[in-house]
Amino acid sequence: MQWLTGWFGNHIYITYLLIFIFMSYVYNKVFRTRKLPVLKTLLVYVLIAIGSIMLLVFQVAGLPIILSLAVAVLLMLLVRVRYFVERRTGKRPS
Repeated sequence: MQWLTGWFGNHIYITYLLIFIFMSYVYNKVFRTRKLPVLKTLLVYVLIAIGSIMLLVFQVAGLPIILSLAVAVLLMLLVRVRYFVERRTGKRPS
């Protein structure tokens, strides 16, 4: 995993973009309960961009931020697939 962390450290813009995309996905799927007005939505994405800068610093310092976000996104996709399969088969958990 050291080579992957080094690669992300050498490609700052790609790393920032991945962090921003992952954080935006997590926000949209977990925290957004309703559609916000345009200015509030813009403010939320500006704050996500600022938070992505902070996480980029941690990623370059050696913490596995992108891998952690990727695991979170993968688990959310797994839950969506599970709900899709349950809806198709007609089974609901008790």
